[in-house]
Amino acid sequence: MELQQVKQRFGIIGNAPLLNRALEVAVQVAPTDISVLVTGESGTGKEIIPQVIHQLSSRKHGEYIAVNCGAIPEGTIDSELFGHEKGSFTGASGSRKGYFEVADGGTIFLDEVAELPMQTQVRLLRVLETGEFIRVGSSKAIKTDVRVVAATNENMQQAITSGKFREDLFYRLSTVPIPLPPLRNRQEDIHLIFRKFASDFGDKYRMPAIRLTPDAVQLLNDYSWPGNIRQLKNLVEQISVIETSREIDAQIFLNYLPAERDRSPAIIDSSRESINERELMYKFLFDMKKDLTDLKKLVIEILANNGTVDLSRDQETMINRFYEDVQPPANTKILPPAKSDESYSISRTQEENYETHEEVEESLSLEDREKELIKKALTKHKGRRKYAAAELGISERTLYRKIKEYNLTD
Repeated sequence: MELQQVKQRFGIIGNAPLLNRALEVAVQVAPTDISVLVTGESGTGKEIIPQVIHQLSSRKHGEYIAVNCGAIPEGTIDSELFGHEKGSFTGASGSRKGYFEVADGGTIFLDEVAELPMQTQVRLLRVLETGEFIRVGSSKAIKTDVRVVAATNENMQQAITSGKFREDLFYRLSTVPIPLPPLRNRQEDIHLIFRKFASDFGDKYRMPAIRLTPDAVQLLNDYSWPGNIRQLKNLVEQISVIETSREIDAQIFLNYLPAERDRSPAIIDSSRESINERELMYKFLFDMKKDLTDLKKLVIEILANNGTVDLSRDQETMINRFYEDVQPPANTKILPPAKSDESYSISRTQEENYETHEEVEESLSLEDREKELIKKALTKHKGRRKYAAAELGISERTLYRKIKEYNLTD
């Protein structure tokens, strides 16, 4: 079956290379009985792949059962998967078939498989290796012919290292791994998916579909979408219901975008500083500059008093702090700060070599500095926000907000 036909049949939208590759592998392995492990972040649509595999396989007329392993309590999951005998535990008033028995000849989709308890992992490993399982409270082995497709949003290597997941089970499940890309890596698809959801919700609520202005489309593509397709769908529904205008500009769209949370280490570009880190750096430099200015004023006061002066407590504190913050060269000899009953002195030769000058105070406002940096970046890149944002080490969305906040024109 052609890839485009698969997309139309299962309602899959997008042409991103990573998405196409995942579908190609799913179509290729569907006719076999190989176990498949689908990986990807939460909300990427991992549940579609098992449906594609089942419907394109010879088992399509058999049972297809999807099990959310994280939603079943640990005390009952063995009974749910493998069944139980009457009286095997409190409340077991009769025998019950488990999913592996019901789905004989079909497919079981184990979603969030990393949440399985260790005891259940042992039972699952036996099913995959021998095709046999034992009901809870029984000693009789039951045969089953089930295709297992699993999915997880966890880092399985970390789960194995921490002892949360069995390594042998991982290799049995992931005979064929199929990774699904996050939405932020499918930028060419984001607006297409948005329009599909907008059309669906327009029909559902019997109103015209919302549409985005070009600047709102830019924000849509620049946002990281930590919740992936599920988050995008939720946002489109919110806007469709709440907004009376059917044309959504960037300012309206910003109201529905939550602040971007910290990304995982695999996504973060460690070579770029956040704007907060820059602000802290500037504050530290300004504080040091102020200390240097105060120190210069003190030296001038010493000179004006014929080389000696008594230090106040605040001046002692300032000098002590300066000594702690600034490390001098190794070959420099520094006299310790004076105690309250001592005084600093400076020789006449040093006084003659010292040139006094007028100190010009600069603005220490972080807001002013931030404005200045943004203006310089916009000027440097001729108003192109994308490159200005990269220069500043912030997202284009943050830059857009700052321009509005400071009433800047680019």
